[in-house]
Amino acid sequence: MNIDRWVERGVRCGPFTFLLRSPIRRIIAEVSALYRDYPDDPVDGIYDYTVSVAPPNPLRRWVRPRVDLACDVEVPFMAPQPASHGLLALEMGMNLQIAAGMHRYLLLHAGSAARDGGGLILTGESGSGKSTMAAILGWSGWQFLGDEFALVSLDGERLLPFPRPASLKDDSIKLLEALAPADRFGPVFDGTMKGRIRHCAPPAVAIAAMDTPVRPRLILSPTFIPGITPQARRMGMAETLVRLSQSSTNYRALGETGFDAMMRLAETPAYEVTWGDSVGGVALIEELWAAHG
Repeated sequence: MNIDRWVERGVRCGPFTFLLRSPIRRIIAEVSALYRDYPDDPVDGIYDYTVSVAPPNPLRRWVRPRVDLACDVEVPFMAPQPASHGLLALEMGMNLQIAAGMHRYLLLHAGSAARDGGGLILTGESGSGKSTMAAILGWSGWQFLGDEFALVSLDGERLLPFPRPASLKDDSIKLLEALAPADRFGPVFDGTMKGRIRHCAPPAVAIAAMDTPVRPRLILSPTFIPGITPQARRMGMAETLVRLSQSSTNYRALGETGFDAMMRLAETPAYEVTWGDSVGGVALIEELWAAHG
């Protein structure tokens, strides 16, 4: 493990800028490779968030190497991570900064994609397939907007791109490896609490378009059940509002402003959908998208 003075890499993604830091040069080299198409400096010269990983003490540089996570915004305690998982720890830190400290937008735990100026929101519980589908759409003729968070303007009328590399797990990795070029992938992380993880950077065109918001056009609440025939059920506004509010990390903190934004967003056509494989899922999405064109 090569440890020297602190090294850093700035990353601008959508409306946010991050300064990622570590004294372990290999970690920042992995960041630079994964984020090579992203701007590396903030527009106004000031980063929104600083996220760092470093060994907790000198011994942990050499004996069972570990790193601790440090962030600007106070986040829940995260146990020290293997130094080999330094990039993964930084990615977790970026997520936690947004989830814990961002109130400029209505924040949904959702995947999102766009086409023809309209936005698709995929919201549901962990394991529902929303993140994987957002990444697949990004390599299937759609603009990838994000796989972890969907950012909605406080007027409820704009969906802002936040196209960080998609975090893929287990079988999802193979699905994307069949679609995306090999040079878009980061290292493989085995033995995490969520199994095998690998990041996939979106197409360069998605990064180039990340400053242009779109109008929400369709909301889907997916469930993945292997082998099932794709099906869809239209949701009413009340059910849509409940599902969206359950997926938001800052809806209550925003108070009346958040409620008003959520109400306007809930007017968007919405469906509960189920699919058994990615091919059937994409076909169902295309059908619903065409129906609300």
